[in-house]
Formats: sequence, structure tokens, C-alpha cells
Amino acid sequence: MAQFNLDDTICAISTAPGTGAIAVARISGPGTFKVLELLFKPSNKKTSLSTAASHTIHHGTIVSSDGPLDDVLLSIFRAPNSYTGEDVAELSIHGSGYLQRKIMEVLLDHGLRMANPGEFTLRAFLNRKLDLTQAEGVADLIAAHSRMSHELAFTQLRGGFSKKLKSLREQLVNFVSLLELELDFSEEDVQFADRGRLIRLVKTMKTEILSLLDSFQLGNVIKTGIPVAIIGKPNAGKSTLLNAILNEEKAIVSEIPGTTRDAIEDTIIIGGYSFRFIDTAGLRAAENEIETMGIEKTWQKIGEASIVLYVFDATKESFEDVVVALEDFRDIADNPSRHLILVGNKIDKVKKLPKGFTSFVNQETIFVSAKRHENIHQIAESLVSKVMISGINDGLVISNTRHYEALQRSIEAIIEVEQDLVRDIPADLLSSNIRLALHHLGEITGEITTDDILGNIFSRFCIGK
Repeated sequence: MAQFNLDDTICAISTAPGTGAIAVARISGPGTFKVLELLFKPSNKKTSLSTAASHTIHHGTIVSSDGPLDDVLLSIFRAPNSYTGEDVAELSIHGSGYLQRKIMEVLLDHGLRMANPGEFTLRAFLNRKLDLTQAEGVADLIAAHSRMSHELAFTQLRGGFSKKLKSLREQLVNFVSLLELELDFSEEDVQFADRGRLIRLVKTMKTEILSLLDSFQLGNVIKTGIPVAIIGKPNAGKSTLLNAILNEEKAIVSEIPGTTRDAIEDTIIIGGYSFRFIDTAGLRAAENEIETMGIEKTWQKIGEASIVLYVFDATKESFEDVVVALEDFRDIADNPSRHLILVGNKIDKVKKLPKGFTSFVNQETIFVSAKRHENIHQIAESLVSKVMISGINDGLVISNTRHYEALQRSIEAIIEVEQDLVRDIPADLLSSNIRLALHHLGEITGEITTDDILGNIFSRFCIGK
């Protein structure tokens, strides 16, 4: 991690690189207002930065040794009531690339230092304005690309995950304190910690941590998009369907069977949810080595998908054909956490749609014309409904690998404590394993941390945040 010093006053452009209507230059540290008293000339001559109240905005001019640079708005946030917990100022300037560079040069010439990636949020963490999970929530919120990923990041930023961990740790800390007290009175053979209560707490913690661990797969899906595999026999119209859903010519369409040899992926937002569509090679007996590799990859993608769209040619495949084909995907149809949707394609070539098809195959079926984009909206509606049925927004969901690994270490320690209680081991050994569980839970929120962990987390942030 780059070296940092809280005695430094740092600065950076916090808005995205490039030219725009406005840009924001952010300053944080003990020298914030001393520098601005030299560089900022308020329009209201009665305004004094030394006495201006926190959370106020002032119009004025930024000047350099060469003269006025820009008319700006200055937002003031005084310590400790700021994002970083320090004195903070934000200059809303015109978005010229030249102006952004020039104002940074002027600030650096007056002794400020360019902020490292994530240093504003790092200072917020060090000044106890955020814990580590909330700081990571900031980065996830900036990177959120869908409603689901936004809700997940916002819950983390608001401290939902932190509150759960804090509650668990506090209860364990209370028991450790009582166990330590027992050690002080070891010669008198007394018990201050109710072992029955501790057993119940350990079982509750085990259940809650396992639930969080189970949510990790879902959290990854939220971050990267819900994987939807489009499968079926050659020439069923899979690639045409992908193009229709994406509303662009992403995949090559041909009447020649086996055109798609590799999986083609793209992501689209539907109803606020991110779906990652995967067009696969047609399922049939392969005619050459390359097609064999493509079909093997199809089965791999089917295994990874949360939702599978089985596309069949409504002009050629009968009830019986579809039923036989579905036998290969019975495990998906019977799995409540996965979904299989039948898509009967090419209805533009069918005079009359088959009746009772859904009840016959006992599977949701949507009839479409991918070529003419008919009923594609029904597929979109079905996909969104499947997400909502899955209850993605219920409870806490973790999506961070660091959290997952720390929780795994925590559950191992908790299981050791559970076994220790069954064996009725001495208080000192019992206390040791509880402290290990506390250590791993504390790693998540940052109550226990190292420079290496901080460097790994904050180096991924953008400069200015």
C-alpha cells in the first residue's frame, strides 16, 4: 500500500476523467482551509472561510499567481462532520480538462499532496466514520451496474452486514469476559459463564454464519449478472433469439447447422436486473473435433446457469421430441434454485399454435418468433419474475471474497468451540477458540486489520474517492 500520513492535506479530482459541464476537486486534511483562504476569493466580501459554518456553499473565484482561474462553488465540511472526519472542501468548477489540471497544479504548488486511490475513504475508515465493510460498500456502490447490485452495495454501505457481525461479536465478547473471570478464580472452581447459554449462542451463530456463506454464490450472481444459458438443437434459432433479446446482431445467424462453435456472452439490464446471456453450440452428435469442444462447453455453461432457456423449433419438434429432450435437464427442472423455460421458436411459420403444450410437458413454455421479435417481451417478463421468486432481496447477501474467506475461518473456529463445549474442556482452552472466532469476525469489519489488507482493498478504488 502507498504510504499515507494523516498530517498531509490531500487533493484530487473526484469526478470521472474527461471534459464535462462541471468537475469536482476534493480537498481533505488539516491544511484545507488555510490553503483556500489564499486561493478562494468569495463573491460576498463579508464571507470569511475561518468562520464559515460547516455544510455551507459559497460562490467565488479561484485564483493563481497568473490571475483568476474560474468562478466556482465552494462546499465546506468541517471536522468531524465530514466524509473523511477531517476538514473537507469541494470545489465545483467548470469541466474543462485544462482547468482541472491547472487547479490541481495550483493546489500542489501550495503544499497539498495528490490523493492515492481510495485515500479519502481510507481516511474515513481510519477516523472511524466507516467500518471496513462499509468502505468496501462505497466501492461496490460506485461499480453497481443494476438495481440488484445497487441494493446490495447500499445495504452494505448503510451498515446492514456490520450490524449483524457486531451483534454476534458482542455476545461472544461477553462470554469471553466471563470465562476470563473464571480463570481469575480458578482455585475456587466457580463458573460465571453459563455453558447452556453459550451452547445456544454457538448454535445460533453457526446457523447465521452458514446462511451468510450460502448467500455468497447469489452475491456473485448479483455482481456479475444472472447467467442465462440459451440451449437447444442446431437451427432452433438460439442465436437469432439472443440477437432479439439484446436487440443487436451479436451472434452470427445461418441456416447451416453447427454455426455456433463457442459460447457467446453478453449482458443486458431487464427490469433493473442484470442478466448475462450465453448462446451455446447446438446439442447433437458432433461431426468434428471443434464441434465436440463446442458442445462440451455448452454442457459446462448449462451447469453454471441459474436460468436455462431451451429453444426448440415449433415447426419441426413435436410434444414427444421436447419431452424426450427434457429428460437430460430434469435436475434443473426439479431444482428450486434454478429455472428451466421452454421457448418454442419460429411461430411465424406455424399456422396454428399447439394447445395444451404447457400442461403436456409440465414446464413453462413461451412461443416466439425470434426473427420477427414477437413475444420476446414475455421472455423478459418471465426472467424478472424468476428473480423475484428467488427472493434475491430477502435478508443479507455477501458478495465479497474477503468476507467469505473470513466467515469460513470463523465457522471453523465456532465449530471448534461447539466441540469444546461437548467435551467440557477447561475455560482457558475454550476462551482461546472463542477469541479465534472473534479475530476472524473482526477482520471483516476492520476491528482487526493489517496494512496489507488495507492496501489490497483501497488500491482498487478510483482516485478522488
